[in-house]
Amino acid sequence: MINIHATCIALGSKGILLTGSSGSGKSDLALRMIKGQGAVLVADDRTDIIFEKNKLIACCPAEIKGLLEVRGIGIIKLPPQEKTEVSLLVENPAAIERLPQSETAELCGVKIKKIKLYPFEMSAVYKLKLACDENS
Repeated sequence: MINIHATCIALGSKGILLTGSSGSGKSDLALRMIKGQGAVLVADDRTDIIFEKNKLIACCPAEIKGLLEVRGIGIIKLPPQEKTEVSLLVENPAAIERLPQSETAELCGVKIKKIKLYPFEMSAVYKLKLACDENS
């Protein structure tokens, strides 16, 4: 098991890792996906990754289970999902190409699809859903 600095949500059967530095919008994007798109919180800010049966499984450290930091409000409680199979990693880069090539990230020797998004863009939730649909 490894522990990474990422927020994780589940959108249907898709586990999504939101990565980026502190204050980059991981929790904000997760909140918008949860409240507006039917996603479920798995872990906020710290995510445990387990390699199990050739799959990456994300779960939450016990001490922060069901907690989401909402800047300007504080820590809120949400019903969490116990675990999810990770199928997408979202990176918050300095720049985004207009027509990017397909990319992958590797965790625990497993390659997963990677996309780059600016979390605070209004269209970020729709782009994230499109990436999940494309990843089916």
